[in-house]
Amino acid sequence: MNKKHQKTLSAIFERPARADVRWSDIEALFLGLGAEISEGRGSRVRVALKDVKAVFHRPHPKKVTDRGALVSVRRFLENAGITL
Repeated sequence: MNKKHQKTLSAIFERPARADVRWSDIEALFLGLGAEISEGRGSRVRVALKDVKAVFHRPHPKKVTDRGALVSVRRFLENAGITL
């Protein structure tokens, strides 16, 4: 995991949840952690990391993830054993 991934991970675990984390940075973090990402229908993205699976929606038309989605990403990472 590089420095940019670490910065994204720190932003995800901040409380209260931020509303300025770019989705592309989150996807890059997932890949950096070894996750498998596949495209679903529409804006859906399937992510599998350490036998934990989740489906997220890419934000559109904005490029940043809202607070609720960021909390879901945080919960997914915690379930996969990823913490700060």
